[in-house]
Amino acid sequence: MKNGVLLQALWLSVFIGNLPAAPALQIKVLSGKPEMVSGGSALVEISGPALEGAKVALNKQNVTKMFRPGQTGGTLVGRVEGLKLGANAMEVIAGGKRAQLQLVNHPIGGPVFSGPHQQPFVCQTETAGLGKPVDSDCNVAKRVQYFYKSTKRVAAGGFGPGFVALDAATTELPADVATTTTTDGQSVKFVVRVETGTINRGIYRIAFLHQPGQPLPDPWTKVPGWNGRLVYSFGGGAKTGFRQGNAPPAVNLGDLAVGYAVASSTLDVFGTNANDVINAETLMMVKEHFIKTFGVPMQTIGTGGSGGSIQQYLIAQNYPGLLDGIIPSMSFPDMTTITEPIVDCVLISRVAEKMGPALSEEQRLAVAGYGAWGVCKSRAGSAQWVEASACDSSMPKEKVYSAATNPKGVRCSLNDNQANIFGKDSRGASPQFFDNTGVQYGLRAFNEGKISAEQFLDLNERIGGFDGDGSPSASRAVGDRGALRTAYQTGRVVSGGGGLGSIPIIDFRRYGDLDGNPHDRVRSMEIRKRLERANGSSANQVLLTNPAPGFNAVRLMDRWLDRIAADPAAGSTLEKVARNKPEELVDACWGPNNEKIADEGRCNEIYPAFTDPRMVAGGPLIGDILKCSLKPVDAKDYKQQLSDAQMTRLKSIFPAGTCDYNKPGVEQGPLSKTWISYGDK
Repeated sequence: MKNGVLLQALWLSVFIGNLPAAPALQIKVLSGKPEMVSGGSALVEISGPALEGAKVALNKQNVTKMFRPGQTGGTLVGRVEGLKLGANAMEVIAGGKRAQLQLVNHPIGGPVFSGPHQQPFVCQTETAGLGKPVDSDCNVAKRVQYFYKSTKRVAAGGFGPGFVALDAATTELPADVATTTTTDGQSVKFVVRVETGTINRGIYRIAFLHQPGQPLPDPWTKVPGWNGRLVYSFGGGAKTGFRQGNAPPAVNLGDLAVGYAVASSTLDVFGTNANDVINAETLMMVKEHFIKTFGVPMQTIGTGGSGGSIQQYLIAQNYPGLLDGIIPSMSFPDMTTITEPIVDCVLISRVAEKMGPALSEEQRLAVAGYGAWGVCKSRAGSAQWVEASACDSSMPKEKVYSAATNPKGVRCSLNDNQANIFGKDSRGASPQFFDNTGVQYGLRAFNEGKISAEQFLDLNERIGGFDGDGSPSASRAVGDRGALRTAYQTGRVVSGGGGLGSIPIIDFRRYGDLDGNPHDRVRSMEIRKRLERANGSSANQVLLTNPAPGFNAVRLMDRWLDRIAADPAAGSTLEKVARNKPEELVDACWGPNNEKIADEGRCNEIYPAFTDPRMVAGGPLIGDILKCSLKPVDAKDYKQQLSDAQMTRLKSIFPAGTCDYNKPGVEQGPLSKTWISYGDK
């Protein structure tokens, strides 16, 4: 009997020991990171046992009434208002337990983690039709407009083709309003709510299907019209900032029509500000506002081409969690590594006709490596990304830097635009990362007999570089070692690490390499190489060329993310991403008759990929070496005969040696960490 009791007691203790622990009382910020709250409010969730009778305090003030049951059972959700700037203490008492959390609030005008604001800064709300700003952070009052899709009219109506403005106070819709069906099967009137305002000094826009007078979605309830997903659009181009911008990326009406909410900001247009840290911060703050107002999206999908692709790749790598899936088009990996080969075009163009003999257009193309000389021709007279004086026309001329007349003026080179990251020297200039020391321009063209030995030598003797202001220099450019180290460690170069190795990527492009289009196909291949090196796999990335009409990347990404979320099986995030990829998402191209081709060799025949000046000079396809390591001039590198005199001349051109691309670049190293903050203002 005693043994039976002992066995029963032992079994009971084991059983109890194997029971899951009672859930703890927890406080979670749904709208973002607790240390990165903005605008004086946050969406907060409380979870745990015995929440009935819970008491919530903010800075010792009772805010319990701000909370009500959330959409998930066993939770309370509250939009907590009245946060003071800086640290705020939240405390919850429920079921005899206590939980605490600190919220750090920042101004709605920012900054949060990008560092001190750029100054001076040009507000552009008036040119955007929003009126004068109310403060130095370019803030204006929020504006809400409605538009409807007409079944009869074709006028743009201020929003898009066939859309007509609608009074927000209307109680009866016009007879010609169209109907649309969302991805979750809801048939609704094609009426769009468009909200415009200012966040982080940028002009944001949020749009989704909604009829005036009907309840809006909020964090507690769902309504017809929004399918619960958010598409965030990034704009292209690449210019330095010091301005607000006046037009967010255009709304994708196809996404809107099937129920996606779409959002964007002028400071997520790379042509407004090519500073991916400010871009990431703006995305975070606009998304935070969206969540606090309308609820947490099931997923956030990034879209955008060219400069918009750069933002997606860098944000996914450096600030993981802001985007759940990315759809870069016409992609480049990052601004830092693409600057060098593009700016090389300026150098090549500058000396090509001065050489003896001059380079023919065919020879120039052989030296440049692109599919068409038009890539370089379009940039022959401008190296704006490295020029200190290359400010946007919105900046008053008297404020722009000039070495001769205004040495304390605004500096607008790419590195100066990121001064919070790279720092400044005693002149107020950020150190340069552009470098062409040891680069043997035209090496492959020489070895293939496309240029003569004399042309090869003359080219490299004349090529020169840029000084610290981005002005042409007879001597080659020397990148600052500290700037190079910073570029790699802080993620200004896409390495494939950080959050980039585990996020679904649909990378697609229209082919234009033979037309002089700078959005060359090789850039997608560069990114593929970087992902494989960093993660041992690129299974999370799909490369597509010339998709057929009707191709819908957002819907495919939506399905991919849904399948990942529904996968209960064990495995790493990358493994889950790989095994849940929709079957039709394989590397492919579409042929002349819009036939899908999944054979890599055939795709390369139809759409050949080319190189660039750095690759022609011997650089690797991965394209991430900013400043090469050097080696002594070696006769074995040259397949055409060089005389003793020519070898002597070559050594005088490269006294410190030539690039050794078998070694890592100078100061090249991995990303140090994600979510780097550069300080408050």
